[in-house]
Amino acid sequence: MLQLIYIKDNKDTVLTGLKKKKFARAEETIEKVLSLDEERRHTQQQLDKILAEANNTARQIGQLMKEGKKEEAEKAKSEAAQSKSQSKELSDKLSATEEELTRLLYTIPNVPHPRVPEGSGADDNEVVVEAGEKPFLPATAQPHWELIKTYDIIDFELGNKISGAGFPVYKGKGARLQRALINYFLDEAIAAGYTEIQPPLLVNEDSGYGTGQLPDKDGQMYHATEDNLYLIPTAEVPITNIFRDVILKEDDFPVKCAGYTPCFRREAGSWGAHVRGLNRLHQFDKVEIVQIAHPDRSYEVLEEMRRHIIGLLEKLELPYRILNLCGGDLGFTAALTYDMEVWSAAQERWLEVSSVSNFETYQSNRLKLRYKPTEGKGTQLAHTLNGSALALPRILAAILENNQTEDGINIPKVLRPYCGFEKI
Repeated sequence: MLQLIYIKDNKDTVLTGLKKKKFARAEETIEKVLSLDEERRHTQQQLDKILAEANNTARQIGQLMKEGKKEEAEKAKSEAAQSKSQSKELSDKLSATEEELTRLLYTIPNVPHPRVPEGSGADDNEVVVEAGEKPFLPATAQPHWELIKTYDIIDFELGNKISGAGFPVYKGKGARLQRALINYFLDEAIAAGYTEIQPPLLVNEDSGYGTGQLPDKDGQMYHATEDNLYLIPTAEVPITNIFRDVILKEDDFPVKCAGYTPCFRREAGSWGAHVRGLNRLHQFDKVEIVQIAHPDRSYEVLEEMRRHIIGLLEKLELPYRILNLCGGDLGFTAALTYDMEVWSAAQERWLEVSSVSNFETYQSNRLKLRYKPTEGKGTQLAHTLNGSALALPRILAAILENNQTEDGINIPKVLRPYCGFEKI
């Protein structure tokens, strides 16, 4: 979440950023935050004064008792009891104000970086790069949801029988191709200096709040209510929370972690051609890369992560483009996000396969993730970044569609050693 001191010192900048992000209650919420902070500080001052007076009275009682001044001592005891009652009321008021202030801060999105373009939605995103040659397919070419039936590699009806819509069953060469992609992405991440992590698939409430999924996306997450645990929407959540309440040394940077996990998202059940087949699922596989960076270098790190993802797409021989998301399409916690999309030849549309984001101090403030500078005293908040490298369903869809021939589907060369076959 935004630091309170930053909001106080940069009110106009915060309001301008929140309006760019289309946060409807920006002025009202910021004014309420500042009002609650003023109330909190005033109550704290009153409480400190009462406690100081109570301590002084307690010392007086002891001295009066020694001097045999019982009547004055009893009067002082009455004053002490009154002070205790007042301090309890003020303490309760302070706790309630702090709780309301924290709750309100959790509802405020991150402020976008100045490089984020203006805009209300996806149509306003800025195309930064478009590269690769779009394949030419014959008129008989099929979208992936037909190809998977032809070659019997993914079964949506069976998934629907077992679980419900949005839970596919991968079979035979489909399952092997899925596993090949996971291993390939992990190997590439390890070669780039990332430490592989295999995290839990369920997280507690503190972890959800730590990375910003809660309370913002509460309704989109699968919630095991009896245990108050959440199925992860991305490996970003458990991996980043490894560093919750951690103080790093400046020499520890860069911290680079990668992990493969299934991901679970309730919001996937939309209707229409754009969400058919593998285009949107409730459960899907993804390799995630996470970095904890020094604030002075985090945007260099963002570009490094972007280049890593581009390298994956180029080795898979997929046409791609990169978008700089506009304010209205930017995620709740992100300061700047690049979306990577691949061209789906049979659908004749771009499919998002990765987002790489810099959260600056937004997550680390929630996580209390800090570092100790080599020079100077105290600690500072680190910057957190993450990216999909890569999400599998739409990558798989594009591979199937773009590489289809009259006698099968060619496997990209880089994946053949992982698959053990060249064609489906």
